[in-house]
Order: sequence, then C-alpha cells, then structure tokens
Amino acid sequence: MLRHLSIRDFVIVDQLELEFDSGFGALTGETGAGKSILLDALGLALGGKAEAGMVRTGQARAEIVADFDLPAGSPLRDWLAEQEIDASDGSVLLRRVLESGGRSRAWLNGSPVVLTQLRAAGEWLADIHGQHAHHALLRTDAQLALVDAHGGLAARAAEVAELYRAWSVLRRAREAAEEGASSTERERELLGWQVSELRELAFDVDEWNALNQEQARLAHAASLIEGSAEVLDGLVDGEYALAPQLERLLGRVADMAQHDGQLTDVQELLGSASIQLDEALHAMRRYRDRLDLDPGRLAEIDQRIQAVTAAARKYRVAPEGLPEVLADSIVRLERLTRQSDPEALAREEATARGVFMGGAQTLSSARQKVAAALSAAVTEAMQSLAMAGSCFDIALRAVEEGCASGLETVEFLVTANASQPLRPLARVASGGELSRIGLAIQVITSRNAATPTLIFDEVDVGIGGRVAEIVGRLLRQLGDDRQVLCVTHLPQVAAQANWQWSIAKETREGQTLSSVKQLDSGARIEEIARMLGGVNITDTTRSHAAEMLGLQGRTGGFSSF
Repeated sequence: MLRHLSIRDFVIVDQLELEFDSGFGALTGETGAGKSILLDALGLALGGKAEAGMVRTGQARAEIVADFDLPAGSPLRDWLAEQEIDASDGSVLLRRVLESGGRSRAWLNGSPVVLTQLRAAGEWLADIHGQHAHHALLRTDAQLALVDAHGGLAARAAEVAELYRAWSVLRRAREAAEEGASSTERERELLGWQVSELRELAFDVDEWNALNQEQARLAHAASLIEGSAEVLDGLVDGEYALAPQLERLLGRVADMAQHDGQLTDVQELLGSASIQLDEALHAMRRYRDRLDLDPGRLAEIDQRIQAVTAAARKYRVAPEGLPEVLADSIVRLERLTRQSDPEALAREEATARGVFMGGAQTLSSARQKVAAALSAAVTEAMQSLAMAGSCFDIALRAVEEGCASGLETVEFLVTANASQPLRPLARVASGGELSRIGLAIQVITSRNAATPTLIFDEVDVGIGGRVAEIVGRLLRQLGDDRQVLCVTHLPQVAAQANWQWSIAKETREGQTLSSVKQLDSGARIEEIARMLGGVNITDTTRSHAAEMLGLQGRTGGFSSF
C-alpha cells in the first residue's frame, strides 16, 4: 500500500507531506481545490506523462516522492532483483523530479532509472481509474484489452499477435513470389554469381593484414639488407664500432672506480648499456640472417593484393568490408531462393498458419470463459446500481481468417430493460448509465487484480442518491482487502470511507495554494454537512451528516461483490 507521499512545487502545491492509512480513504473539497492534483502527482511518481506546466509558477523544479510497501509475493520483487535494485527493507521508493524546462528524471529506491522502468514498477503498486475512464469502454480495442487483462490473457494475446505477424510475412512472401517470379529469378542468378565469386576469392581480414606486412618487407628487402649491414658495422665491425669502444670505456671507468667509489653508479650504467648493446647486436644479426630477396613470392603477393583490391572496388567497399558483402549476398540469395519456389513458401505459410490457429483457438477458449464470467458479474453489479432489469454481455465476434487479436473481436452489449434486445454499449447507454456501467466494470475487474492500491478519480460522476450510497459501500468493500483512494463530490460516497481528507485552496503571500487536512470525527461531520447543504450548514444538515457517518459499520447487502 501507499504509505507516504511527498509533493513539492507541483501545480498549486508548495509542499505537502502525506501519510496514508489502509482501507478506503475519501478525498473531498470544493471544485478546483486541488483534489485531482494530488492524484496527478501520484501518477507522475508512478511513471505518468510529465509536462512543463506542472511545475509551480516561479519554481525551478517539482519533486514527487511516493513510498509503498513491497507486496508479499509480488512479481515486483523478482523484477527489482533483475534490475539490480535493492529492496531488502521491504519498501519501494519512487522519486520523480520535473524541471521547469520540461526535462524529467526518475529514481527507484535511490537508483536512477528510465521512465519505462519507473512505469513498470508502478503497474505493480497502484492502479488509477480516471473520471473519464468509462469513455474508453466505447472503443473495441479497449474492450478486448480489458477482457484479456481481467483473465490474465495479455501475455498469451501478445504471443498470438506475434504468430499472426509471422504468418502474414510468409503469406506476403508467397504472393510476391507468385507475382514476380521472372524478376526474382534474374536477381537470384546475379546474387548466385556474386556469392560464387566472393567465395572463390576466400578473403580473410587476418590474411589481408599479413599480406600487406609481408609485401612491405619483400618490396624493401634490398634496402633492409643494406641497412642491416650498416647497423652491424656501426655496432661491432667498423673502425669506429660502438661495442669495442664501450668495452674500452667501461674498463677505464672500472679502473677509476677502484680509487673513487663515487664512480660506481657510472660503472653500473655503462655495464647495463653494454649488455643491452650486446642484445641488440644479436637481434640485428638474427634479423639480417632471415632477410631474403624472393621476387617470386613478392609477385605472388602483389597478384593476390590486386585481386582483393579489384573486388573491393567492384563492390564499392574497403577490402575489410568484403566478408560483410558476402554474408549479405548469401542471406539475400537464400531469401530469393525461397521466393523463387512458391510451393515451398506455401508449405511454410501453411505451417505458420497452423501454429497461429492453434494458439488463437486456445486463446479463444480462454476468452469465452472470461467473457461469460465477467458478463455475469457486471450484470449483477448493475442491478445494485439502480439498473434493475439491465443486462451486460460480452460478445465475441468471429473473424474468419483471424487477425492480430486472434480469431475474434470483442463487443460490449447492454440492455437497460429485460424486454429489450442487447445492443452495442455506445448506442444504448446514456451518460449516467455509462458512468454506472463503467464503475461496475472497474469495481469487478479491480477486485480480481493483484494491485494493492486502487485510486478512483471522480468515477461517481453522473450518479447520486441511493446509487451513490451503493457505490460508497462497494468502494468500502474493496478497501477490506486493499487500499482504496477516491476523489469524490458525493457525501454518500465519502461517508462510507474509513478515513477522509479535506483539500482546500488558500491564499498565502499573494499565492493560491492547496492544503490538505486529515479529518477527525467532528471535522468529518462538518465536511459531509458541507457536501450535503452547500453554503448554509444547519443543525439538521449536521445531524444528517452524523447519521450518514454512522452507517460506516454496516456492510451487508452486497455479498455478490
């Protein structure tokens, strides 16, 4: 659950430090006081989209820090370990900093992370249902996604989509082969000749480097031999050779050192020089002895280099790029070879189609079970939301040849009266009905989800009276086994909460800022009375508010949820 939320310089919030309780909590206040701003800040910490306008006017940056308990047995534990993020203290700390220029940075348990990592962690911690979430239910793609998510089928659906794409690629290849067989054959012949030529060349980068080194040595063998003789002459064979002179000088210094110990260092240095000179002399002699004039080998190397260079010019690459040209040509040739055989492609296509159909049929069977169960649960929920006689059904529309979503599309159907036929949700439901249907779906799907914190932002728009009270009880029941936060304008909903905050706007030093107050029993009566009675709060209104708050201990009548 969410334990703590810290907000600094976010929209009209200068600084807030909020401690959260478990169960169902209501956030209330006048319109424009900043209730939804708190949820926007939390959404930002969970990896939501950031905008430069979110930074409070006149400030350089906004900062939001959210502290969650790490759910026991949550896959988040394994995910954090894979990301090498420490969570040994059993908590998850999400931090988001947004600069006024629009740049944002994120941290997870003190480790810098990218936004996708922050969002991935947030999906295991909290689920935010916005006030307009029910409008998404009108889209068929959103309907299908909801069914898959509710049934835990999202990963399987993604696999089926990938199988469909693989089948589609082979189908297009087969069609192209059938349409362009002649041109494909010409290109295949050209590529075959290229592959043959490059394989015959047998170019190797290591060989190429060695050839160039050997060519340089053989091409300059005469000068190298002459130079070796000159060096050896200067070292030991010539009139002024260094080695004999150094030996003579070393002997002279040795004699002098017998009379003055200060020359010992000089003696040692000359001795070291003598040893190194001797090693150089032996190395030079070995090099000279290996040198050889071999015109035949030089011609052979020149011919090989010319062949490689000509091939490189032909394919417009450096010699080192020839292996890549060969590899690419082989891949293209193999592809064209397949394309030149429509029958073979057809067999591959049939195999891919069979794999897709198998996965899609398994997915369809699972979807049918999920759709039936969810339809029944939402229908039951709608009865409690003052929609007696209504019915909700999830229709699976078959797609003959299949598509990326499988073998069917999904359509939500509803009827407000038992005597009326089911019709598409978008064509039947009024604004108020759509809101209630959306709320019923959200409550049902959220109850079965593993997310420990559920957040509802004015999802009760368009309802009131007895229905609002029922909604409050539903949210309270959700709060029995998880943390539920709800921004609401309805006293019937707020009165069902285990705890309540009041959000208000105030002016400090000429700036309009939001403030949050945790309400005790007396303050809750006043707030509920305000929500009931408007400007003038009477004793009667307060009495009514106190009576509503007294309903908190009654949770019966909704065993179906």
